Amino acid sequence: MKIAKTTAHTLRVPFHFPLIKETQHILVTFVEVETDDGLKGHAFSSYPLRWSIAEFINREARDCIAGMDAMRPEAVRTSLYVKLSNKLYMGVWSCAASLIDIALWDIRGKALKQPIWKLLGGAREKCPIYITFGLPRYSRDELVEVAKQLIAEGHTQLKVAIASGANPANHMYGEPTDDDILEDAARIHHLRNGIGDKPVLMMDANKNARLPQAIRLAKLVEPCKMAWFEDPVLQADPRLMAQLRRATTIPIAAGSTGTSDISTLREYFLNESIDIAQPNVRDIGGFTGGLRGAALAQAFNIQLEIGGNYPHLNMHLHAGVPNGGRVEFHLGGWRVGEALFDGVPPPVKGWVTLPTAPGLGFTPKAGILDLAVK
Repeated sequence: MKIAKTTAHTLRVPFHFPLIKETQHILVTFVEVETDDGLKGHAFSSYPLRWSIAEFINREARDCIAGMDAMRPEAVRTSLYVKLSNKLYMGVWSCAASLIDIALWDIRGKALKQPIWKLLGGAREKCPIYITFGLPRYSRDELVEVAKQLIAEGHTQLKVAIASGANPANHMYGEPTDDDILEDAARIHHLRNGIGDKPVLMMDANKNARLPQAIRLAKLVEPCKMAWFEDPVLQADPRLMAQLRRATTIPIAAGSTGTSDISTLREYFLNESIDIAQPNVRDIGGFTGGLRGAALAQAFNIQLEIGGNYPHLNMHLHAGVPNGGRVEFHLGGWRVGEALFDGVPPPVKGWVTLPTAPGLGFTPKAGILDLAVK
């Protein structure tokens, strides 16, 4: 079964956040790999470099992997590496290679008539989940209101985005000031006081904070009983995270982005930087790379908890491997999956049940390419 055609499109996908009237849009890279037998595999994700990734796949990767065996994702990745990244040019390359790998596993599952999570090991049929909802653009009271809505639906594990700066239109990235860090601490205390002690809370700085800011914030919110502090410092520097880990009682989590190779995870473990590993299949090399990351974490007795959005992809890894953990349902990535595909499983009272249909277990909606940006 040979790879006959590989295409990538940039889609502009509409979705909504709770309490926000305006329709939100996100640019998503959508990849389709087709074999000479007519089987099609798919993958999707959003990245800051989405235009470059689609162009790279269409102009470079497509010809590199044409005619290769679609059932041999390791061979395909090796070809992509040797021909297009032998000097370790990661960035666009690693994102593109990850999406191609995911699409090949979708094909493999369809060819073998098995869902991907079973092919990865089939450790469990359902996974615990948490909801990432805490946008900086919410006021303190709105943060509590949305949290209470989710808790009423049975979702009692919640994550808040922090350290994004004062720009209310920015929901993830920024350059926080020291005053922004103080406001983050106040918001988390307000949220904890508003929902009580029972719900589980996490926080994610998305690699935005400087080390002194991260230490200060951690100290300020330790009384709030945070389950983890994710991607706490600039560039997720292993040495800086190790310093932070020694300075706080809050567990440190990292690996959801920037881990384009398992060597990054290795440095986290060797430097004793983290308590929780978060390999994300959209960055680390698809499911092939995800398996490597999970095995490496298991060798160090490190728990996996995904922190990288796009739950409908990462749930397969966490259901497949023995050290899989909670799957992140980010309000954005969750809704994008539902907008683009039929058959994606919803989170129900803190759990997601894996699909039994082959491959990813869901299929592109009719007219999906109508969302393509020309």
